[in-house]
Amino acid sequence: MNIDALIEGIRAKQNPTVAGLDPRPEHLPAFLLDDAIREHGETLAALAAATMRFNTAILDALHDIVPAVKLQSACYEMLGPEGMAAMRDSIAYAKGLGLYVIVDAKRGDIGSTAECYSAAFLGRVKVGGAEIAPFDADALTVNPYLGSDCVLPFLDDVGANARAIFILGRTSNRSSSELQLLPAPDRPLYRVVGELTERWGAAYIGAHGYSSVGLVVGATQPAEIVELRRHLRRTFFLIPGYGAQGGAAWDIARAFDNLGRGALVNSSRAILCAWQKKGTPEAYADCARAEALRMKEELGRYVTFN
Repeated sequence: MNIDALIEGIRAKQNPTVAGLDPRPEHLPAFLLDDAIREHGETLAALAAATMRFNTAILDALHDIVPAVKLQSACYEMLGPEGMAAMRDSIAYAKGLGLYVIVDAKRGDIGSTAECYSAAFLGRVKVGGAEIAPFDADALTVNPYLGSDCVLPFLDDVGANARAIFILGRTSNRSSSELQLLPAPDRPLYRVVGELTERWGAAYIGAHGYSSVGLVVGATQPAEIVELRRHLRRTFFLIPGYGAQGGAAWDIARAFDNLGRGALVNSSRAILCAWQKKGTPEAYADCARAEALRMKEELGRYVTFN
C-alpha cells in the first residue's frame, strides 16, 4: 500500500499513531516466556514464540484504534532465524487485521545490495515461475548517507508495488546533531536530506498530495519539525520520539497540515510496556490498549482530521 492508504487509515480512525511493535525480552510478561520455555526449552525459539504470542495479543487489542504498526527489525534479528520468522508472521497478522505495516530496518547500501534489501521488504523474489514477497511490508525506513545510489533502488518497488519508504532526516537520538546539524554549506545537512527526499519523491505523489517517499523527523526536534514542514510541502513525516523519549503532542502538531494530514507519530515503549507501570502482567494487552487510547486523545487535542 502506498502513502494514500496510510492517510486514509489515519482519517478513518481519527488517529495518526503508529504503534511500535518492538518487544525486547524484558518487555515480555514472565508467564509468556515461562510457557514458551516449557514447550521449546531455553532456546531462541522459545523467546521467538513468546514474542509472537505477545505481538498477536497486542495487535488484537490495538487494531481498531491505530492505523499502523512499526516493527523494529533488530528486535527480531537478535532472535536469529526464529525471530525473523516471528517478524514475518507478525507482519502477516497485522496486515490481516487491516493495519499498515512499516519495517524499521534503516537499510542503506548501493547497487545490487540495495535492490536485494528492497526485494526483501518491499518487493518480490522470483523462484522459478513464482514471485514471492519475503516480508511484504508496506513501508521501510532507509538510511540515505551513502547518497542517491542507496535510495534509488528502493524507488523501483515504491512505484511498481505501491509501497513507501521513509528516509532518515532529523532523528530523535541524542547524538544526531553530531552529523545532522553540520553546515552543508549554507544550511544544515538534515535540510539537504529533506530537500533530496522531496526531489526523490516528486514522481510518487498520491491523491492526498503527499509522496510515498517520506522523511523521519524526531519529535524531540520541534523547531526542525516546523522548519521542515515549511519547506517540504509534499513530504510525509514519520515522527519517532513521542512519549518515552520526551516528544510532546503540542510540538508534534505543527507537523500536520490544516486537514490533519502529513505525519504519523510513533510510540513503542509507552504502549508495549504500559503494563509495567499501570497494570499486571496478565493485563498487558489491555494496558497497551488504554495507553493507545490515551495517546489518541492527547494528539486529538491538537490535531483535527478532515
